Amino acid sequence: MSHRLTQAQLDAHWMAYTGNRQFKKDPRIITSAAGNYYIDSEGRKVFDGLSGLWTCGLGHSVPAINEAVAQQVKTLDYSPAFQFGHEKSFLLAERITEFMPAGLNRIFFTGSGSESVDTALKVARAYWRKKGMGTKTKFIGRAKGYHGAGISGFSVGGIPANRTLYGQGLESYHLPHTQVPGSEFSKGMAEQGKERAENLLDLITMHDASNIAAVIVEPMSGSAGVIVPPKGYLQRLREICDQHNILLIFDEVITAFGRMGDKTGAEAFGVTPDAIVMAKQVTNGVIPMGAVAFKQEIYDTFMNNGGAEYMLEIPHGYTYSAHPIACAAALASLDEIKKQGLIERVSSMSSAWENSVHQLKDASSMITDIRNYGFAAGITIAPIDGEPAKRPFQIAMTMWNKGYYVRYGADTIQLAPPFTTEQSEIDSLINALGETIKQQD
Repeated sequence: MSHRLTQAQLDAHWMAYTGNRQFKKDPRIITSAAGNYYIDSEGRKVFDGLSGLWTCGLGHSVPAINEAVAQQVKTLDYSPAFQFGHEKSFLLAERITEFMPAGLNRIFFTGSGSESVDTALKVARAYWRKKGMGTKTKFIGRAKGYHGAGISGFSVGGIPANRTLYGQGLESYHLPHTQVPGSEFSKGMAEQGKERAENLLDLITMHDASNIAAVIVEPMSGSAGVIVPPKGYLQRLREICDQHNILLIFDEVITAFGRMGDKTGAEAFGVTPDAIVMAKQVTNGVIPMGAVAFKQEIYDTFMNNGGAEYMLEIPHGYTYSAHPIACAAALASLDEIKKQGLIERVSSMSSAWENSVHQLKDASSMITDIRNYGFAAGITIAPIDGEPAKRPFQIAMTMWNKGYYVRYGADTIQLAPPFTTEQSEIDSLINALGETIKQQD
């Protein structure tokens, strides 16, 4: 153990989404990062197989972002978020619209993905009240969906381990997930599963469209283990929402800004929602920031029904909405994505990534499914004696010891390398993972 932390210091930090007891017996301390690699407290180089937490597609310590942040700190470190503005927030809002589908051109800034989800859901309820349909308050999420750590996020989320401890949340109902028998080991979008969109009609029949504000789904579910939508599924959700006057919200905290090999998951899968939730890659993970892109009609509804001009059209926002330093980081991050052609790079390398990941199919009988899209992949691992999370944990820890950071969650191993990853790094990662899984047999 080469870190300098005392046990008291370790104990003082109640860590997020971490097995605190295990970690503090065997800490994994990261000390620096550059390019596609971390350096740990023992001086080991560790390949970043999840781009931070789906955040750092450009890799780490990007000079252009570092310089933009340093300059902004010296120029304007903070600006009040309410009733006053600074130039970069307006520049960034316009820049983000260049990545969004046509029509989603009004950007509301937040401090994280969780805050972005909360914003989208609050705006959805308020929108219907402004339209004279105040009974539309319920939400529909999806099993295995993840929408952040706030009360609204866990309410519409569908990962049981993230819900059961907290009791009653917002009134929400859930569509089934789209992993159906016969879709295992699909490359990209599966042929099976579109029919599960029809379950939305059942929920509408049960609760009535006059009571439902919005449906919220991830185009691709990342935290549940890279669950890719079946062909035609998202299109059918869009059709049903249109037919029943329900808003459709895409949670693109993971999929926006290049991960899918397109600007957004909406573009990749050919469906335009009414709002897109984003965070993570917008600043390349350098500093917290989130946002929601709304279609103009939603924005106009508030503007046209806002009362006197000086009045607030919507009483909502955060101290750190459009933080100057976050805006500077985001502008630099989005500039670099374009300058380096990284979305195109992910698109061009996706087939090679897909082929490499699916080579793991025969590595072990423990692998019961592999899913992929863009620069993301999820691998389902058979459980040990009813402990679905144990083998993935053991695999991830072994990979860390070998010099690779991958994510484990429930019964899955999740991979999402930086957009700048080379084929040799993909080969090294997949070979190490295959060997590690075999060792668990």
